[in-house]
Amino acid sequence: MNRKYAGLYLLLGFAFLIKVFSLFPRAVELYYSRGAYPYISRVLRFLFGWIPFSVGDLLYVLAATWLIFYIARLIRKLVKKEADRYFWLRAGMKVMTIWLWIYVVFNLFWGLNYNRQGIARQAGLVLSGYETQELDTLVNTIIDRMNALHPASMAERDPLHHKKTLFHKAADAYRLPPQEADFLRYTGYSVKPSLFSYAGNYMGFTGYYNPFTGEAQVNTTVPVFVQPFTTCHEIGHQLGYAKENEANLAGFLSAKNSASAAFRYSAYFDLYLYAMRDLYLRDSSRYRDVEKRLSAGVRKDLVDLRKFNYEHIGLLEPLIRSLYAQFLRVNQQPSGLLSYNQVVAMVVSYMRRYGKESI
Repeated sequence: MNRKYAGLYLLLGFAFLIKVFSLFPRAVELYYSRGAYPYISRVLRFLFGWIPFSVGDLLYVLAATWLIFYIARLIRKLVKKEADRYFWLRAGMKVMTIWLWIYVVFNLFWGLNYNRQGIARQAGLVLSGYETQELDTLVNTIIDRMNALHPASMAERDPLHHKKTLFHKAADAYRLPPQEADFLRYTGYSVKPSLFSYAGNYMGFTGYYNPFTGEAQVNTTVPVFVQPFTTCHEIGHQLGYAKENEANLAGFLSAKNSASAAFRYSAYFDLYLYAMRDLYLRDSSRYRDVEKRLSAGVRKDLVDLRKFNYEHIGLLEPLIRSLYAQFLRVNQQPSGLLSYNQVVAMVVSYMRRYGKESI
């Protein structure tokens, strides 16, 4: 009996060691996030980056297909009354083994980054609450940047419909990060269009990272002016910034420093949505006053994005968002989907340390 389940016991022990290790953020940062993970991620990008389609998406399809057949087999056994206690024992052991393999591989390939000290420490930021006046300054600075960049960004949008151009420019943005964020350097990119892009429009995602293959997937059917930031956000995940607010900051710092006006505009456009949400919750009248400063071109982009989202409301989106929010909470992000919005506090802190001109 012991020999039969030796592999399972080994997996349980390995999973336990991973869990204990994850309780020590300093050790995770030193030995995993800045130690082993950069090599793991480069190997994954080397293995799968050259393939023109998403290998990770195909793995998800195969896994879903296997699960459907397994559930169908289980139902058939129940109907035929062939599911005795030995069947349930074997099924339980198989499910536990698969779950443990997923847990171990997920954490070794990427998931331990949820437990690192993170990007704020690397950038020398002190995160704390911020005054409404600081938020107001940030919002007005963002609006100035968007209004100034919009005409030039329009001229660069058509080429971004070519996926290779979009992905190459995103990788270039990470090759020359701001001096104060030189830890964001990136080599050997592996960014792919999602095979589920059209379905994703109805499920509410614009991109995601596959921790098992190291591929960053981008929904390339959403409005083109949001795709540059999404791509930079997903590359941020590839670099080991697992938490959504950290990937948002990595994406913002890289995209806003890009040589491409379309990328810089996309960075400010995304940050504007987060910052304005905070301003509305704090001072709705000030929100309406500030909103009037937007140029006609930026206003049109906002209308187009809202229209796109309205046209792609899916019945499953609330369920998927709820499940994803729970996934974030389990992985060190107790605010759930609001974790994305916490990038505002990071940018305010960045502005305090490096000055308003840094953003």
